[in-house]
Amino acid sequence: MSNKKDAKKQESLSSEDMERLELLQKANQKIGRQLTINSETGNLEEFDELKQIISKEFENPEEKYQLYYNGIRKLLIDYLPKGKEFKQLRDIIYDEKNVFLNLGKKKSDNNGIRKSDGRMTYQPVMNEILEIIVKWVGESQNPFDLYRAFYDLNEKHNYGHEQYDKSTLNIANAMLSLGKK
Repeated sequence: MSNKKDAKKQESLSSEDMERLELLQKANQKIGRQLTINSETGNLEEFDELKQIISKEFENPEEKYQLYYNGIRKLLIDYLPKGKEFKQLRDIIYDEKNVFLNLGKKKSDNNGIRKSDGRMTYQPVMNEILEIIVKWVGESQNPFDLYRAFYDLNEKHNYGHEQYDKSTLNIANAMLSLGKK
């Protein structure tokens, strides 16, 4: 008796209803697979979404190494002032750079330990700071301008800034006021 009812239900369903029913049945068949409509043929096609996600290369370790060591780090070492008398200036600039690369994590948040490594940050983050450094090298090479650029970048992302003792804070504030906006 139920077979007759099912047959009558199927006969009373329109072709559109049948197509919807078929889509719903296909969608529930396999977990991790998605249905898509091929724009060229109009046919339903299935693709394994999980395989696509897993096989994607999100971060390229070699490119990340090149960006950090042969880009960011090398340019800063080559173009920031050298010598003991400029160490504090360099350290303040490096701190501001590291706040950005570590997505807002600061040494002052954890008694001098950042609990993050800027060398392992996302490649787009590295690219963003490298662009600023390259622009700085090509334009002014004034360390105060670079500090201002890093400071503004952290402000833009609401990351905050490293907390310093009073004398270092005075130097950081002076550097900020001397940098171009």
